Amino acid sequence: MTYGGTWQERRFSRLDQVNIATVPRLKPAWYFDFDTTRGQESTPLVVDGVMYVTTAWSKVYALDARTGRELWFFDPKVPGPAGFPLCCDVDNRGAAVYHGKVYVGTIDGRLIALDAATGKPVWSVMTVKPNESYAITGAPRVARGKVFIGNAGADFGGRGYVSAYDAQTGRLVWRFYTVPGDPAAGPDHAASDDVLAKIARPTWSGEWYRYGGGGQAWNAIVYDPDFNQLYFGTGNAYPWNRNFRSANRGDNLFTASIVAVDADTGEYKWHYQETPGDSWDYDSIADITLVDLTIDGHRRKVLLHAPKNGFLYVIDRRTGKLLSATAFVPGINWATHVDLRTGRPAIVAAARYRDKSWVGRPGASGAHNWYPVAFSPLTGLLYIPATDTTTLYQPLKTYQAIPGQPNIGIDLFGAKPSRKASQAISRVPAQGYLLAWDPVKQRAVWRAAGQGGGVLATAGGLVFQGRSRDELLGELVAFRADSGAELWHFPTPNPIIAGPITYSLDGQQYVAAASGASTMSTGTKGRARHAGELVAFKLDGAAAFPPDPPLAPPPNPPRERAPPAEVAAGERHYDRYCARCHGVGAANANVVPDLRRSAVLTDPATWRQIVIGGILADQGMIGWSHLMTAAEAEEIRAYVGERARALQHSERGTTPGSGRRSGPGSGSGSASSPPGSGPGQAGPGL
Repeated sequence: MTYGGTWQERRFSRLDQVNIATVPRLKPAWYFDFDTTRGQESTPLVVDGVMYVTTAWSKVYALDARTGRELWFFDPKVPGPAGFPLCCDVDNRGAAVYHGKVYVGTIDGRLIALDAATGKPVWSVMTVKPNESYAITGAPRVARGKVFIGNAGADFGGRGYVSAYDAQTGRLVWRFYTVPGDPAAGPDHAASDDVLAKIARPTWSGEWYRYGGGGQAWNAIVYDPDFNQLYFGTGNAYPWNRNFRSANRGDNLFTASIVAVDADTGEYKWHYQETPGDSWDYDSIADITLVDLTIDGHRRKVLLHAPKNGFLYVIDRRTGKLLSATAFVPGINWATHVDLRTGRPAIVAAARYRDKSWVGRPGASGAHNWYPVAFSPLTGLLYIPATDTTTLYQPLKTYQAIPGQPNIGIDLFGAKPSRKASQAISRVPAQGYLLAWDPVKQRAVWRAAGQGGGVLATAGGLVFQGRSRDELLGELVAFRADSGAELWHFPTPNPIIAGPITYSLDGQQYVAAASGASTMSTGTKGRARHAGELVAFKLDGAAAFPPDPPLAPPPNPPRERAPPAEVAAGERHYDRYCARCHGVGAANANVVPDLRRSAVLTDPATWRQIVIGGILADQGMIGWSHLMTAAEAEEIRAYVGERARALQHSERGTTPGSGRRSGPGSGSGSASSPPGSGPGQAGPGL
């Protein structure tokens, strides 16, 4: 009935009809096509036989959980340009259901209450200031008559906060800001005023407030009924580079932290900062799991957290005291360890990249990003979708904030690594795996190789995870919870990165998940754009899923060849304006259009109307006339044209300009790989 399954958000189900013995009989029960081709990250809810699921662009469906039949549909009609202040597509992670209402946050910052029976709006409030770079992608949480919601947008500046609204009326009850504001502006008249003045503000230097500071709470919010506390994880500091943000000084509270407040008033209780002075996009926004564990002979109420920085934290929920912090991925090089006495990580000096570039491990996409984890009380294990990546942090020489345009203080997309950096990156091929972690013994119990999304544990002795089997194809997989042995998998037309759920109706257990590709895929084998889906399984199901979508159209390079100087200029503009949506090196999986394959790549006039004129703004492609000239847009077309030409030769198996078949080490691995994006190179966090 709630995101994460219960108040504790363990994503563990007591259902066991589908178990180690019966899971081979799990077959499709039904599927439902969404009306959008964009990414899908929602955790569905099931209440009284009705499934509530959100989709891209903050839309909401109510479905018959037995058959997938649509009961109602709500479209908040988010304006296309509202998708601009987001790093990673217009996703939504879910809704909340409470006392006959369904609550959803929208990309443009609204919190909307819907009648659960009809889908009609009951009330709507704007939670952010209009025309500022905020968005909502996370699921609301509801408890004690209040709806709790944060926001996203830390890579665009802004100042993070969490708000509580009256669940019946939409009235603002309290607000807690995660970073201090402009000292000259005075207090916010918010629940956070005292703690920001006394604890947080002394940890900031320079003119951070000009940029906002960051710290957005864009995913993890958990209510704890044992202490009537609300916990939320905060995002990265902005800009990433602390040299520009805070004069290379200070912890910059409460960024990259877990904060506990009184659920009724928002009054500060405690905090723990996982990454002081964050300079690496190490958000602390991963889901927070509440459990009771026996540690050193004492039963403790703790929270478990596996954030992007690569350490697994066990924290006392009542006091905020750190009980343990252990690396759950190999090769962490930003800090050597966490001191349990002080709670502080021992940060490596070179990791601050003050004067020269540095290769960080884990990378900015994190050892574990937002993908949901699960905890089984039967095994005592936390199941984590883990990733081993690196990122080249190359600092800019100067910094200039541009309103509405991200400038994180490093050259993330256009950086050219040195030979030494390239070797460091190539030694860590990007790879993912499902990790089973014992939080008491602080060790890994098993790993299952493969890139996957959120997970679900069940009393049937199973762990379910959605995975990718191609750029835009997926599968749902079941593992033994105790050993990690793969017991079952079933292909789906889309990857599954959202958290699966399970529910029971009429004595029949179902397993379901929202499926839809991510914009972060690199696009080595793009597919035709197609709708995401909700897929459901049951024992001996008799349905069939749609066939796999066809491959994307071939590359469409212009016949004319642009001068090298024009292509080089276009690459610089592309890295600055286009890469975060359309992919590094113009390579992506075609969730948003793969520009190398675009029909308008050979049509300069239409290209200009789109890029400068904004004729596709209602679809999220804003016009860029306020930031670039028509000539610069044409230079971008020249660059993408050459990328399309390289891809064309790669797919034909020839070397550009020679007509000869590629030899070892060429083709898609060299001709179409973007500069600076060797194995393990990661883009910004999700």
